[in-house]
Amino acid sequence: METALFALHIQDKSMNGFHEIRFPLDVGFGASGGPERRTDIATLASGFEERNARWADSRRSYDAGVGLRSIADLQTVLRFYEERRGRLYGFRFRDPFDHASCDAGRAPQPNDQRIGTGDGETTHFQLQKTYGADYAPYVRNIVKPVEGSVRVAIAGQETTDYSVDETNGVILFDRAPDAGEQVTAGFTFDVPVRFDIDKLEFSFSAFEAGDLPSIPLVEVKL
Repeated sequence: METALFALHIQDKSMNGFHEIRFPLDVGFGASGGPERRTDIATLASGFEERNARWADSRRSYDAGVGLRSIADLQTVLRFYEERRGRLYGFRFRDPFDHASCDAGRAPQPNDQRIGTGDGETTHFQLQKTYGADYAPYVRNIVKPVEGSVRVAIAGQETTDYSVDETNGVILFDRAPDAGEQVTAGFTFDVPVRFDIDKLEFSFSAFEAGDLPSIPLVEVKL
Protein backbone atom coordinates (compact mmCIF):
# COMPACT_ATOMS: atom_id res chain seq x y z
CA MET A 1 0.00 0.00 0.00
CA GLU A 2 2.80 2.44 0.91
CA THR A 3 4.56 1.78 -2.39
CA ALA A 4 1.38 2.43 -4.37
CA LEU A 5 0.73 5.70 -2.54
CA PHE A 6 4.29 6.88 -3.17
CA ALA A 7 4.00 6.12 -6.89
CA LEU A 8 0.78 8.12 -7.13
CA HIS A 9 2.38 11.07 -5.34
CA ILE A 10 5.25 11.15 -7.81
CA GLN A 11 2.88 10.84 -10.76
CA ASP A 12 0.91 13.88 -9.61
CA LYS A 13 4.07 15.95 -9.29
CA SER A 14 5.29 15.00 -12.76
CA MET A 15 2.23 16.61 -14.32
CA ASN A 16 3.20 20.14 -13.33
CA GLY A 17 6.60 20.02 -11.58
CA PHE A 18 9.08 22.53 -12.99
CA HIS A 19 12.44 23.75 -11.71
CA GLU A 20 13.43 27.28 -12.74
CA ILE A 21 16.98 26.24 -13.55
CA ARG A 22 18.76 26.07 -16.89
CA PHE A 23 20.41 23.02 -18.42
CA PRO A 24 24.22 23.59 -18.44
CA LEU A 25 24.91 26.08 -21.21
CA ASP A 26 28.28 24.62 -22.24
CA VAL A 27 26.62 21.30 -23.01
CA GLY A 28 23.38 22.74 -24.35
CA PHE A 29 25.02 24.86 -27.04
CA GLY A 30 26.42 21.70 -28.61
CA ALA A 31 23.03 19.99 -28.74
CA SER A 32 21.10 19.10 -31.87
CA GLY A 33 17.37 19.37 -32.44
CA GLY A 34 14.52 21.69 -33.37
CA PRO A 35 10.74 21.95 -33.87
CA GLU A 36 8.45 19.06 -34.76
CA ARG A 37 4.92 19.12 -36.18
CA ARG A 38 2.38 16.35 -36.74
CA THR A 39 0.44 16.29 -40.01
CA ASP A 40 -1.92 13.60 -41.32
CA ILE A 41 -1.78 13.22 -45.10
CA ALA A 42 -4.32 11.20 -47.10
CA THR A 43 -3.73 10.60 -50.80
CA LEU A 44 -7.02 10.40 -52.71
CA ALA A 45 -7.72 8.15 -55.69
CA SER A 46 -7.39 11.21 -57.91
CA GLY A 47 -3.85 11.77 -56.69
CA PHE A 48 -4.73 14.89 -54.75
CA GLU A 49 -3.87 15.12 -51.06
CA GLU A 50 -5.82 16.08 -47.98
CA ARG A 51 -3.64 17.39 -45.17
CA ASN A 52 -4.67 17.96 -41.57
CA ALA A 53 -2.52 19.43 -38.79
CA ARG A 54 -2.81 17.36 -35.62
CA TRP A 55 -0.94 19.96 -33.53
CA ALA A 56 -1.74 23.67 -33.52
CA ASP A 57 1.76 24.40 -32.19
CA SER A 58 5.13 22.90 -32.93
CA ARG A 59 6.97 20.96 -30.22
CA ARG A 60 10.72 21.07 -29.89
CA SER A 61 13.01 18.20 -29.04
CA TYR A 62 16.78 17.99 -28.64
CA ASP A 63 19.64 15.56 -28.10
CA ALA A 64 22.05 16.98 -25.54
CA GLY A 65 24.41 14.02 -25.81
CA VAL A 66 26.19 15.49 -28.82
CA GLY A 67 27.15 18.49 -26.67
CA LEU A 68 29.30 16.40 -24.31
CA ARG A 69 32.98 17.16 -24.81
CA SER A 70 34.63 15.85 -21.67
CA ILE A 71 34.17 13.59 -18.67
CA ALA A 72 33.50 16.75 -16.65
CA ASP A 73 30.54 17.55 -18.94
CA LEU A 74 29.22 14.03 -18.47
CA GLN A 75 29.40 14.33 -14.68
CA THR A 76 27.67 17.74 -14.81
CA VAL A 77 24.78 16.26 -16.78
CA LEU A 78 24.62 13.28 -14.44
CA ARG A 79 24.20 15.55 -11.42
CA PHE A 80 21.61 17.64 -13.24
CA TYR A 81 19.65 14.53 -14.30
CA GLU A 82 19.57 13.10 -10.79
CA GLU A 83 18.41 16.41 -9.27
CA ARG A 84 15.55 16.53 -11.81
CA ARG A 85 14.70 12.92 -10.89
CA GLY A 86 14.97 11.92 -14.53
CA ARG A 87 11.75 12.76 -16.38
CA LEU A 88 9.93 13.99 -13.27
CA TYR A 89 10.76 17.71 -13.26
CA GLY A 90 10.98 20.10 -16.17
CA PHE A 91 13.68 22.74 -16.55
CA ARG A 92 14.91 25.53 -18.83
CA PHE A 93 16.93 24.82 -21.95
CA ARG A 94 18.68 27.36 -24.18
CA ASP A 95 17.95 26.44 -27.79
CA PRO A 96 21.30 27.00 -29.56
CA PHE A 97 19.52 27.92 -32.81
CA ASP A 98 16.54 30.00 -31.64
CA HIS A 99 16.69 31.84 -28.31
CA ALA A 100 16.11 35.52 -29.08
CA SER A 101 13.46 37.88 -30.43
CA CYS A 102 15.86 38.96 -33.18
CA ASP A 103 18.14 37.35 -35.75
CA ALA A 104 21.45 35.80 -34.74
CA GLY A 105 24.26 38.27 -34.20
CA ARG A 106 21.96 41.10 -33.05
CA ALA A 107 21.02 42.28 -29.59
CA PRO A 108 17.28 42.27 -28.74
CA GLN A 109 15.58 45.63 -29.25
CA PRO A 110 12.25 46.81 -27.77
CA ASN A 111 10.63 46.90 -31.23
CA ASP A 112 11.57 43.35 -32.28
CA GLN A 113 8.24 41.57 -31.77
CA ARG A 114 4.67 42.81 -31.68
CA ILE A 115 2.92 41.35 -28.62
CA GLY A 116 -0.40 43.20 -28.70
CA THR A 117 -2.42 46.37 -29.17
CA GLY A 118 -3.58 48.59 -26.34
CA ASP A 119 -7.28 49.05 -25.60
CA GLY A 120 -7.00 51.40 -22.62
CA GLU A 121 -7.86 48.62 -20.18
CA THR A 122 -5.60 45.60 -20.68
CA THR A 123 -2.41 45.62 -18.60
CA HIS A 124 -1.23 42.02 -19.17
CA PHE A 125 0.50 41.02 -22.42
CA GLN A 126 2.02 37.63 -23.26
CA LEU A 127 5.48 37.64 -24.82
CA GLN A 128 5.35 36.23 -28.34
CA LYS A 129 7.59 35.57 -31.31
CA THR A 130 6.25 35.56 -34.87
CA TYR A 131 7.71 33.32 -37.59
CA GLY A 132 7.09 34.32 -41.20
CA ALA A 133 5.14 37.29 -42.53
CA ASP A 134 3.69 36.96 -46.03
CA TYR A 135 1.48 33.87 -46.12
CA ALA A 136 0.60 32.30 -42.77
CA PRO A 137 2.68 33.74 -39.90
CA TYR A 138 3.02 31.47 -36.88
CA VAL A 139 2.80 33.16 -33.47
CA ARG A 140 4.58 31.34 -30.65
CA ASN A 141 4.00 32.18 -27.01
CA ILE A 142 7.26 32.71 -25.11
CA VAL A 143 6.85 31.51 -21.53
CA LYS A 144 10.43 31.44 -20.21
CA PRO A 145 12.15 34.80 -20.88
CA VAL A 146 15.64 35.24 -19.50
CA GLU A 147 15.80 37.42 -16.41
CA GLY A 148 16.84 40.99 -17.21
CA SER A 149 16.69 40.52 -20.99
CA VAL A 150 13.21 41.93 -21.71
CA ARG A 151 12.84 45.38 -23.29
CA VAL A 152 9.41 46.82 -24.05
CA ALA A 153 8.05 49.70 -26.15
CA ILE A 154 4.62 51.31 -26.47
CA ALA A 155 3.87 53.06 -29.76
CA GLY A 156 7.56 52.79 -30.66
CA GLN A 157 8.86 54.41 -27.47
CA GLU A 158 10.76 52.26 -24.99
CA THR A 159 9.27 52.22 -21.50
CA THR A 160 10.24 50.90 -18.09
CA ASP A 161 6.79 51.19 -16.51
CA TYR A 162 6.18 47.45 -16.34
CA SER A 163 7.20 44.25 -14.60
CA VAL A 164 7.92 40.81 -16.05
CA ASP A 165 6.70 37.47 -14.74
CA GLU A 166 9.66 35.38 -15.85
CA THR A 167 7.95 32.10 -14.96
CA ASN A 168 5.23 32.51 -17.61
CA GLY A 169 6.39 35.31 -19.93
CA VAL A 170 3.73 37.86 -19.07
CA ILE A 171 4.32 41.65 -19.12
CA LEU A 172 2.35 43.66 -16.55
CA PHE A 173 2.15 47.40 -17.21
CA ASP A 174 1.72 49.94 -14.43
CA ARG A 175 -0.81 51.69 -16.70
CA ALA A 176 -2.75 50.13 -19.55
CA PRO A 177 -1.53 51.24 -23.01
CA ASP A 178 -3.97 53.55 -24.76
CA ALA A 179 -6.35 52.21 -27.39
CA GLY A 180 -4.59 51.53 -30.69
CA GLU A 181 -1.05 51.75 -29.31
CA GLN A 182 1.22 48.94 -30.51
CA VAL A 183 3.00 47.02 -27.77
CA THR A 184 6.34 45.46 -28.78
CA ALA A 185 9.17 43.68 -26.99
CA GLY A 186 12.66 42.28 -27.39
CA PHE A 187 14.10 39.47 -25.27
CA THR A 188 16.10 36.29 -25.00
CA PHE A 189 14.37 33.14 -23.83
CA ASP A 190 14.65 29.50 -22.83
CA VAL A 191 12.48 26.51 -23.78
CA PRO A 192 10.72 24.54 -21.01
CA VAL A 193 11.78 20.90 -21.43
CA ARG A 194 12.23 17.65 -19.54
CA PHE A 195 14.45 14.62 -19.98
CA ASP A 196 12.79 12.06 -22.26
CA ILE A 197 14.65 9.05 -20.93
CA ASP A 198 14.39 7.01 -17.73
CA LYS A 199 17.94 5.69 -17.84
CA LEU A 200 21.30 7.32 -18.49
CA GLU A 201 23.86 4.81 -19.66
CA PHE A 202 27.49 5.90 -19.83
CA SER A 203 30.64 4.02 -20.79
CA PHE A 204 34.12 5.49 -20.38
CA SER A 205 35.52 3.36 -23.19
CA ALA A 206 32.73 4.34 -25.58
CA PHE A 207 33.00 8.02 -24.63
CA GLU A 208 36.76 8.06 -25.22
CA ALA A 209 36.16 6.42 -28.60
CA GLY A 210 33.77 9.18 -29.59
CA ASP A 211 30.57 7.14 -29.13
CA LEU A 212 28.48 9.74 -27.32
CA PRO A 213 25.40 8.76 -25.31
CA SER A 214 21.97 9.99 -26.39
CA ILE A 215 20.34 12.39 -23.92
CA PRO A 216 16.93 13.28 -25.38
CA LEU A 217 15.04 16.34 -24.18
CA VAL A 218 11.47 17.23 -25.13
CA GLU A 219 9.52 20.48 -24.80
CA VAL A 220 6.76 20.58 -22.19
CA LYS A 221 3.63 22.70 -22.47
CA LEU A 222 3.00 24.84 -19.38
